[in-house]
Amino acid sequence: MIVGVPKEVKSDEYRVGLLPVGVEMLKRDGHEVLIERGAGEGSGYTDEQYAEQGAELVSAGDVWSRADLVVKVKEPQASEIPQMREGQQVFTFFHFAASRELTEGCLERGIIACVYESVEAPGFNGGVTLPLLTPMSEVAGKMSIQQGAKYLERPQEGRGILLGGVPGVDRGNVLILGGGVVGANAAKMAAGLGADVTILDVSLDRLRHLADIMPANVTVLYSDAHAIRRELEQADLVVGAVLVPNAKAPSLVKREDLKRMKPGAVIVDVAVDQGGCCETTRPTTHGNPTYIIDDVVHYCVTNMPGAVGRTSTQALTNATLPWALRIANHGALELASKDRWFAPAINMAHGKLYTEEVAHAHGLEWEPAPWEDHAVA
Repeated sequence: MIVGVPKEVKSDEYRVGLLPVGVEMLKRDGHEVLIERGAGEGSGYTDEQYAEQGAELVSAGDVWSRADLVVKVKEPQASEIPQMREGQQVFTFFHFAASRELTEGCLERGIIACVYESVEAPGFNGGVTLPLLTPMSEVAGKMSIQQGAKYLERPQEGRGILLGGVPGVDRGNVLILGGGVVGANAAKMAAGLGADVTILDVSLDRLRHLADIMPANVTVLYSDAHAIRRELEQADLVVGAVLVPNAKAPSLVKREDLKRMKPGAVIVDVAVDQGGCCETTRPTTHGNPTYIIDDVVHYCVTNMPGAVGRTSTQALTNATLPWALRIANHGALELASKDRWFAPAINMAHGKLYTEEVAHAHGLEWEPAPWEDHAVA
C-alpha cells in the first residue's frame, strides 16, 4: 500500500501524522511511504530524517493523488477536500458533528474516513475508552489551564487574577464542566497551581473516582442546570471539557448565563472541536485566540495541542502508529469487519454515512455499517 503524510495546512498547526520511526516500520512491512516536504518541521523532524528511513519526499499534490492511505492530524481543510478521491482511506481527526460542510464534502468525495476519535478500546469495569483521542485530551486539558491563566491577566483583558493567589489573598476559582480525560487533567493542573477547583459531571461513578484521586482543593459536584449557574457566578476560569462521542457537545452555558459571571472571567472551551459546550463558542485560532462577549473572555482554539507540536506529535503517534500499520496491512474496511474496536472508526465510506450521531447533528441520512454485527474482538 502507498501511505502518504501531508503537511498540515490548518492555521498554526505544527503536528505531523507520522514520525520517522513510523516510516521505518511501514517500510519493513513492505509499504511505500510518501512524505510532503517540510511536513515534520513544526514538530522538529527534518526531511532528511524521513528520507533516511526510506520515505519519498514529494509535494502535497503527490501525496493526495498517489496515496491509498493518508495519515494526518487535523480534519481535511477546504483546500484538501477537492484533492481526495473515491475509496481513499484518510486516517485523522475529523470531528464531523461540528461541521456539516466537512461531512458533506467528504461524503461527496467518497473517501473511507478512518476517524481517530472513534477508535475504541476496552476500559475498566467493562467500559470503553477512546485511545487515540486520549493523548490529545490530556494535552488539551493541561493547556486549558495554562492558557486560561494567561488570559486572566489584565493585559489580556482578563480579571487580573493569579490562580494560586498569595498569602492573605484569595485564590482563583476554576470551574470544569466535565470530569473525563480533559477535565481530570485540567483539574490536576489547576490544583497544582493552588486554585480552588470545582468539577461538574453527570456520572456519579466518575465523581466518586475523582473524589478519591484529586487533592483537597478540588471539589466534585453533580452537574445540573442550577449547579452550573451557581458555580458560574463564582468562577474566574471556566473550562469546557464535555465530550459526547461522535456527537455535537451539549450547550451547557447559555448566552444569558454570561451575565452571571464576573467581568473579565475567562472561558476556555476545549469542546469547540465538537461544536462547543457554551452557546457563545465560535472557533478561533492560535493567531487570534480570543474574543469577548458580555465582558467574558472566550478562548476557543480548535487545535490547542498543535501549539506544542513536538509533545503532541509524539503523544499522538504513540497511539496512532499501531493502527496505521494495521490499516496499511489489511485495509480499513477489512480491518473494521474483523476488529470490533476499530469498526466504529469508519464514520463513512464510498458516500455512505454510518454514524447516527453525525447524521442527527446535520439532518442527514445514515445507515448501519455492513460489518456492524460481524466485527469481533
